[in-house]
Amino acid sequence: MRSPYEILSVSAILFLFSGLSLTTACNKALCASDVSKCLIQELCQCRPTDENCSCCKECMLCLGSLWDECCDCVGMCHPKNYTDTPPTSKSTVEDLKDSVPSLFKALTEGDESLANWSIVSFPVSEERSHHENLVSFLETLEESQHKDVSLPGNSIRSGYNPDKDRMCTVVYFDDCMSMHQCKKSCQSMGSSKYRWFHNACCECIGPECTDYGSKSVKCVNCMV
Repeated sequence: MRSPYEILSVSAILFLFSGLSLTTACNKALCASDVSKCLIQELCQCRPTDENCSCCKECMLCLGSLWDECCDCVGMCHPKNYTDTPPTSKSTVEDLKDSVPSLFKALTEGDESLANWSIVSFPVSEERSHHENLVSFLETLEESQHKDVSLPGNSIRSGYNPDKDRMCTVVYFDDCMSMHQCKKSCQSMGSSKYRWFHNACCECIGPECTDYGSKSVKCVNCMV
């Protein structure tokens, strides 16, 4: 005959896995043992949505070093979704000191077939469009607090666009590289800025660009 503790253990584990079937992000292989232990001890029975999360600290202490990986298994944090933000959608940018515009221009003109990179050019107005629209919207909101403003007829950016004919040129290295190597490589070709995507694609940004180049990943051997 099973002891009450064994019955409780089995019940807790069954409860755990019935819940895990609904939370597909929960790492069952890593968390099952420790989560079942905490459930058996009734240390993770409350929820952060309650007015008083009375058991949250005790549950965190019970899970210990596995809290980050397993808190979603006990409903203490939002389920992790590893597919909604792929590495190609995130990037790190930085301005580079002592850029050499003439060097960058010389390296990006003419035949690129012998280099291990791709050159992409697009109008500066496209690069700035999102930023300009945001600034325009915020400034219009600020003005509307003091007087009546008609949004369609009071576009503060509707006049001549000095960036219309300017081109932003960027360079994508073919192969993946570390962020340190990306910065170093962009400095060596006179770039003013660089963008390092979190899939290890490196983009060097030319001096004519007014923002941080393109947000698209175009490294031919580093697209994942």
